[in-house]
Amino acid sequence: MDDYDGLCALFDEVDALHREALPQVFRDPGGVARSRAYLASILEDENACLWVAEQRREIVGLLHISIRETRDIPILVPRRYAIVENLAVSQAYRRRGIGNALLRAAERWALDKKAAQVELHVWEFNEGARAFYEMMGYGTASRRLWRPLSRHRNSLRPDSP
Repeated sequence: MDDYDGLCALFDEVDALHREALPQVFRDPGGVARSRAYLASILEDENACLWVAEQRREIVGLLHISIRETRDIPILVPRRYAIVENLAVSQAYRRRGIGNALLRAAERWALDKKAAQVELHVWEFNEGARAFYEMMGYGTASRRLWRPLSRHRNSLRPDSP
């Protein structure tokens, strides 16, 4: 909890990148985007972990990971996996091995928690993050597509592209 202010500053930096690229998804919260209670819930969860990277007593990186299990439905193979909820490194400290160290620590933790794999989500616009994850050995398992819908009735015709 002592790192709360530093974590908020790093989250703000990364959140601004997402707001700029996807204003239809992300907005300015007009204050702190993550409450102390949110951080406390991560720290109290035995199936979650949060690491920070520091340089000269400044938070320059973070990684939040959680353990998940598949839903109990017949088509799914029961599986325990980890999901990287957030990985952020301050722009000024990228390409120094911080993201690599955080991700490798998370992978070791996931193995200790008996996870079969680590999954994560990365937005398509974030070419730097995508390249980093590919360099770290991560590959695309699925693609999430979307199509904005117009408020005009004609745009919803079946023959519309």
